[in-house]
Amino acid sequence: MKKIIQWVLLGTKGSKNRVRIIQKIKEKPYNINQLSKELNLNYRTVKHHLAKLKELKLVESYGERYGKLYFLSDFMSEHYDEFMESLKSMESGRTLSI
Repeated sequence: MKKIIQWVLLGTKGSKNRVRIIQKIKEKPYNINQLSKELNLNYRTVKHHLAKLKELKLVESYGERYGKLYFLSDFMSEHYDEFMESLKSMESGRTLSI
């Protein structure tokens, strides 16, 4: 999990958007269109980030086509507090404690 957290938070240009998507999905399930509106991001951008998060098994989807909803995976739900602690450490300027 530590390497995944590090990658999501620091490893890519889209890290901030991935963090925002994870935090929003934690609140409740969303489809891509809903997320793009909620986060004020392009539909294709959200779709791209969700594909990457799904590849890392941090999110799961259920349903088909435009109605497909995205949820945090069980793995991410179990490690969400660790994820947020790392995010808070990073935001406060401390070294990531991972």
